[in-house]
Amino acid sequence: MSTESARKGTTIPDVVPAADLPAGAPSYDVVVVGFGIAGGCAALEAARAGASVLLLERAAVHGGTSSMSGGHFYLGGGTAVQVATGQEDSAEAMYDYLVAASKEPEPEKIRVYCDESVEHFEWLEALGFEFERSFYPEKAVIQPGTQGLMFTGNEKVWPYRDIAKPAPRGHKVPVPGDTEGTRIVMDLLRERVDEAGVTVRYETGVTNLVVAEDGAIAGVAWRSFDETGLVGAPSVVVAAGGFVMNADMVAEHTPALGSKLFTLGSTYDDGLGIRLGVSVGAELKHMDEPFITAPLYPPSVLVKGLLVNQQGERFVAEDSYHSRTSQLVMEQTDSAAYLIVDSEHVEHPQMPLVPLIDGYETLEEMATALELPLDTLSATLDSYNEHAARGEDPAFHKAPDWLAPQSTGPWFVFDVRLGHALYAGFTLGGMRVTVDGQVQRPDGSVVPGLYAAGACASNLAQDGKGYCSGTQLGEGSFFGRRAGRHAAAARVGVPA
Repeated sequence: MSTESARKGTTIPDVVPAADLPAGAPSYDVVVVGFGIAGGCAALEAARAGASVLLLERAAVHGGTSSMSGGHFYLGGGTAVQVATGQEDSAEAMYDYLVAASKEPEPEKIRVYCDESVEHFEWLEALGFEFERSFYPEKAVIQPGTQGLMFTGNEKVWPYRDIAKPAPRGHKVPVPGDTEGTRIVMDLLRERVDEAGVTVRYETGVTNLVVAEDGAIAGVAWRSFDETGLVGAPSVVVAAGGFVMNADMVAEHTPALGSKLFTLGSTYDDGLGIRLGVSVGAELKHMDEPFITAPLYPPSVLVKGLLVNQQGERFVAEDSYHSRTSQLVMEQTDSAAYLIVDSEHVEHPQMPLVPLIDGYETLEEMATALELPLDTLSATLDSYNEHAARGEDPAFHKAPDWLAPQSTGPWFVFDVRLGHALYAGFTLGGMRVTVDGQVQRPDGSVVPGLYAAGACASNLAQDGKGYCSGTQLGEGSFFGRRAGRHAAAARVGVPA
């Protein structure tokens, strides 16, 4: 099998026997695959722990998909930003919320993530930047300016608000806008990696794992243009991103991402890192769970409207975090939903990801135009308005702040249907790993010397309903650090 074919489709790369390592092949204590947030943090911590580290990146520059993101880190438990802005939080409340919101909670991982969140916040700032000590109170996808903190999940949504005291945990880097904010963190991480003595090679991708007879990792095979080679290493950390750009893997695992959707990722989110893990027996988890969203806010006033499906019925609390709402839209007949807002609450978004269909003078006109059953639509709107007037929502427990009768015509309808609204998404599944990033087989045993972190590992981000903005950067950096430290400790001659 050629190394080029191993990059494509669902092909599982062959393993290279350790006996093929030339006597003079270069060797390192730790090889890290991928220089996004997870790989950079893993390499830095491994080097700081005394390991010799080689960091291989397929692109010509550092950053990966991480650099494309807006810069949210999901952190809590009483960070300096939370304290400075008067937002009370505790590791226990954060833990209770994440356990409740997770599809299949892994308590050990959630516990350590919450207990060490403040330390991780301080570690990130020690790279050379500060989160602004300010709070953005509005409901938005991301802060429009440089505000350092906002709610980015379902903390204030029922039933979670009754399980754990809500607290904002979306810490955004001090860069305005919703894209490329993380680049400043990646630039600083590159500087720290250089200072720590990590050897970095760009335009060099790992194609295969080198494996000893007993199944332990012994190194990697690499390719850079037409040049190939082998490197020996007892520990390899795979942090090579997700698989959203691999149409064959998407079709096999998350077909919902394969149509009518804008994919969020970089060229190298082709799943090769995941397939490298499979080549040595790694178990994969949550591969069928994507993050998919078409935010219906801002403006936040639209949240006061009501969402109905093709049957004219509500199906979600409209104040949910946008990916939770979108996941539930995907579960409706034909993935169809409409946001209805009356003339007292309508406001047109500046960037209409969810376009306006039209305004309607009567419900009869609306029902005819949208092919909705009039009786059901009328009953839904009447019930919503009756209870909203009392600040109640017995059907879906929408928070009172977002309740308002939608009784003043004309009514305006925004199109939340898949294929009409601009849905975007990425993959969440990856290799099963321990709390220290060790890659696990289906029986729970670890592949000796193999670690995974970031988008190719399965940790906290498991599905769109429970996702919070900042989870991938937060867990990628946090568990990347743990993987790097453990990989360094596991090197020859050093006790784990």
